Amino acid sequence: MPTELRVRKQKLAVTEINFLCIHKKLRSKRLAPVLIKEITRRCYLLGIYQAIYTGGVVLPKPVASCRYYHRALNWMKLYEAGFSPLPNGMTKTRMVTKNHLPAHTATPNLRPMELKDVPGVHALLSKQLKRFDLAQEMTKEEIEHWMVHTDEPNVNQVVWAYVVEDPSSHNITDIVSFYLLESTVIDNPKHSAVKAAYLYYYASETVFEGGEKAYQTRLRTLINDALILAKQVSPSPTHTCILSTLIDY
Repeated sequence: MPTELRVRKQKLAVTEINFLCIHKKLRSKRLAPVLIKEITRRCYLLGIYQAIYTGGVVLPKPVASCRYYHRALNWMKLYEAGFSPLPNGMTKTRMVTKNHLPAHTATPNLRPMELKDVPGVHALLSKQLKRFDLAQEMTKEEIEHWMVHTDEPNVNQVVWAYVVEDPSSHNITDIVSFYLLESTVIDNPKHSAVKAAYLYYYASETVFEGGEKAYQTRLRTLINDALILAKQVSPSPTHTCILSTLIDY
């Protein structure tokens, strides 16, 4: 997928490689290099000479690395599916209590993102991403495509985005978002799927107005609200995976 990447102050046209998969019967036959060469050839034809991608192993010359942090939303189901073990010295009841979440969010004026919010979200997100040396330069059209859900027949929602609108100025002061992915549970008599909510883009004006300490407090509240909302949007959510590189505190 073509995208624009900013490296410090320089903008680059790059291709984002999102997924590479080989059928298990065809692995160890050197097919991955063939696919990589073919996508490279097609990118060259479009005048794109850089690519970004991630991997679950240490790759040569990485520009960044991160660690997943899991926060259980439905610990009992994760335990029954074989995803989460029971820690030593803990009981099932204590683990369920430990991972309990409030029923309601704590951030005032937090609501689902709408089409009218795209300009405000674009301005806030662009301002937030300038704090980093490596970030995607997103257009308003891309933000609308990725974050604004429109109800269509037979189309399931994937990304959930929420904003905080200042009641007096009507400016967007905060945004937090996540996306849901589902995995199959193999050989389990009780559960057939595990759903995971992944933290997506977020931003807050607090970092520019209230300082770092106030920003950390605001982020903790927003992320906790995202956990509550992720649990509400799915009948049986299981866990939230949070990338450490996306968290500022």
